[in-house]
Amino acid sequence: MTGPHDHTHSHDHADHSHDHDRWKHDGVRVIPGDQLDPNVPSTAGMDRKAAINFARVGAQKLWAGTVTIRPDAKTGAHHHGHLESIIYVVKGKARMRWGEHLQFTAEANPGDFIFIPPYVPHQEINASRDEVLECVLVRSDGQAVAINLDIEPVEKPETVLWIDPVHRDPAETK
Repeated sequence: MTGPHDHTHSHDHADHSHDHDRWKHDGVRVIPGDQLDPNVPSTAGMDRKAAINFARVGAQKLWAGTVTIRPDAKTGAHHHGHLESIIYVVKGKARMRWGEHLQFTAEANPGDFIFIPPYVPHQEINASRDEVLECVLVRSDGQAVAINLDIEPVEKPETVLWIDPVHRDPAETK
């Protein structure tokens, strides 16, 4: 008797031994945290290290690594060309400044994500006087781009709070 759960159909049991090693060196890669590459375009005040990029693993569309900023330090103003960037704060308190004169600011804590669109001039600041700022950084290309800028920052930037455009409070739209 055959029914909807009949499992008598045949499976192709051809020899797939040549596929056995197919993904061995071109599949998943684990890059140990103590083997990151410090030879990446840098910006004064920060220590960037690459984990995932084109040169290391053949990544075509992503770059990932770490960034460390010592206590009470800040980077120079810069942007990342056509790339989108995501920063995930692991430890410490990040203060971001951005805009043509770094006139906007926002802070991020451990567990927070920061999104930086293409060509946006910005600066990362360690907002703590005694704790290192440690972040994970992801970019939208396998090549690193960092263009350092000579910007005269405004003295008092405007704080900008994020408003979730998807889950906006209905009372705000009235």
